Amino acid sequence: MTGKPSRQCLGASTLFLVVLLWGGVPSVAQDRQLDDEQQIGQQVFNELKTKGEIIASSPLYDQLAPIATAITRTAQPRYNHPFKFYLVHEQQPNAFATAGGNVYVTDSLMYFVKNTEQLAGTICHEVSHTIHHDTMTLIEKERKIERREIGAAVILGPSGAHLLAIALLGKLRSLGYSRDVESAADITGSDICAASRYNPWGLVWLFQDFDSADSAQVPQLLSDHPSNANRVDTLERHFRQNPAVFGSFSADARNAKSLDVPKNAPMVFMR
Repeated sequence: MTGKPSRQCLGASTLFLVVLLWGGVPSVAQDRQLDDEQQIGQQVFNELKTKGEIIASSPLYDQLAPIATAITRTAQPRYNHPFKFYLVHEQQPNAFATAGGNVYVTDSLMYFVKNTEQLAGTICHEVSHTIHHDTMTLIEKERKIERREIGAAVILGPSGAHLLAIALLGKLRSLGYSRDVESAADITGSDICAASRYNPWGLVWLFQDFDSADSAQVPQLLSDHPSNANRVDTLERHFRQNPAVFGSFSADARNAKSLDVPKNAPMVFMR
């Protein structure tokens, strides 16, 4: 992408996409746990907003919105806070999800993917991390913080939660998830894609493209994950073992649906 992003009002362009599809009433224990998740997610959102990275309006949302809406219809019953999708302006193609339901997609990733299926596969993978509560587990593992301490950090006020959010944001961008966690997100993500009627082979095609791509252009969302070949093998085995779910989808990337992303799309940033 070239040129300086516009900060003028785009008129008809959609204000940042918020998908609100609730999936049931949580138990008291779940409600407290997810309240903590939402608080941490809000702090990450505030940090991104303060840095001026969240895109409030852009034609790029026209391509993201229908995919995110379809995936949310499938995924929302599995998570007790609403999924919300935001574009963020970063040079490195990337996507990451936070506790509480926020999913972030960089504008550069919108230009990197070759088709709708690759973008859908990436979003389904990230949504799966939220469904599995992986960011909270990552905090507990990397920061040695138990759930009750996360809640205490929030109660203590913005300083403690803010510092925790900064640390979490760094982890999400550098991707510290284990091989097993990533593989689980791949599997769940492929199930969500299939149920949303997006070809789950899109994630396989994306991994295969990465193997031949310039390493400097490989999105961070996969650069530190388990090897692409292993992930492709795992997904293909999952597809073979579940023909009723995946048998109708073509493995041929030539059947992919193109993603028509406007070049040098203008952007208005959230303030």
